[in-house]
Amino acid sequence: MITNRIGQTDVHVSDLSFGCSGIGNLYRDIPETEAAEVLACAWDAGIRYFDTAPHYGRGLSEQRLGAFLKGRARDSFAISTKVGRLLSPGQPMAEANGFINPLPNDVRYDYSGDGIEASFEQSCERLGTSYIDIIYVHDIGTYAHGDGNVPHFDALMSSGLERLQKLKAAGRIGAFGLGVNETQVCLDVMRECPLDVILLAGRLTLLDRQGEEELVGRCQDAQTSLVLGGIFNSGILATGPVPGAHFDYQPASDEVMEQVAQLQSRADEIGVPLATVAMQYARRHPAAASVLLGTGKVSSLKRNLDALDVPWDTASDWVFDPV
Repeated sequence: MITNRIGQTDVHVSDLSFGCSGIGNLYRDIPETEAAEVLACAWDAGIRYFDTAPHYGRGLSEQRLGAFLKGRARDSFAISTKVGRLLSPGQPMAEANGFINPLPNDVRYDYSGDGIEASFEQSCERLGTSYIDIIYVHDIGTYAHGDGNVPHFDALMSSGLERLQKLKAAGRIGAFGLGVNETQVCLDVMRECPLDVILLAGRLTLLDRQGEEELVGRCQDAQTSLVLGGIFNSGILATGPVPGAHFDYQPASDEVMEQVAQLQSRADEIGVPLATVAMQYARRHPAAASVLLGTGKVSSLKRNLDALDVPWDTASDWVFDPV
């Protein structure tokens, strides 16, 4: 497993990372043993960077990841988690935002300095650590909040980023940045404050190249690393253009289906599954410091890891051509 440096910090991450939304019971309830097994599979494969968030099962994902990492040397792995959602004790529920049987916590958005530090401390407790390698500001921007983003953005600008800088200076975090599904808010924040890293979900993929329009170049100039998530664009790059395929968390449009059909045709020509092509695009992109593989199933993780082990024919570099 290749290791890459995050920005100009002392944080280093494996070029493949494990996304922990699945072990927060995303879309299905998985037992503790199954969560531990998929984490062990990632560890045994050499993955040493794990990304989680309070949002994932309202703390469940962090709790399970912390239990798995307990007893392992703290300098042998990197953790990222997220701020922007603050949890507080609540009532049990069967489902919340797609997570089944989450922990009984209420949630509210808070991007202020005090909210960010409180969220950080809660995450440290659930993860069983006093230090977190990377903190991402989660879902800031109009993609998540629409017109309601203005007060959240103002809170981040007025005190949130300053608090992250103080936590970094105090040695409580190694790096900070944004964890978002859009590029514009990244550019907006970078104009005001340098970022070590951005976790960009779904916007630098085989299908969706929005990140290449301006953000990649801006990150290269600023020495801001990119971690890539959502590399299957909510599923359509894994399933292909089949009926009911999803793009960007909703049924794919006819236009998107046609684009994916063209990609599928080219993948068929070289005899490589479309999902493999999508993974290879992400891992081989020169801007990618790490690529998140997120699943709650050992079989799915092994399948993806096996696909990435397949030798890459340079004749397949058409994947980097504009869509």
